[in-house]
Amino acid sequence: MTLFTEQLFADHLTLPYPEAAVVGDAYYAAPVPDLPLRLRIDFAPTIRSGRYDGLRMQVVHMERGRLDTAVLSFAEYGAFEVRDRRHGRAPSHDGYGSFTDWNHSEHAPWIGIDVTRLRLAIDQYVRLWIPGAPPVRTGPPPLTAPVPQARTSQTRTR
Repeated sequence: MTLFTEQLFADHLTLPYPEAAVVGDAYYAAPVPDLPLRLRIDFAPTIRSGRYDGLRMQVVHMERGRLDTAVLSFAEYGAFEVRDRRHGRAPSHDGYGSFTDWNHSEHAPWIGIDVTRLRLAIDQYVRLWIPGAPPVRTGPPPLTAPVPQARTSQTRTR
């Protein structure tokens, strides 16, 4: 079953890296195109086949290979907090803070994910390892209101 990886990165995480692509179930990016450092993000597997409990990030040097790996746990970053609370799942329950790809559905298995804190963590990680990377927008999009026209007062003289 597909994990809808491209949908997660394009529609939810919306990372600002100029050169990026989803290949299979992994996201690859060159946050700063002139540097030989690349970012790879995929789903972090658990000991159970088809269950994922976070995002695995890797910084890869084009000539030296993998430099670092970090895992962002969905539970630690509250990604499924609302869903798990709604289903009555606590940290000690099976399936808490994770998703499976066992159900063959037309919907992404991670539906309802909250990526706010994950985006912030990705931003911190990338900017630590890849200087000059553009910042990830972590808040709501800025409101764009039309600029009011300046009013001119006209004084009438008789």
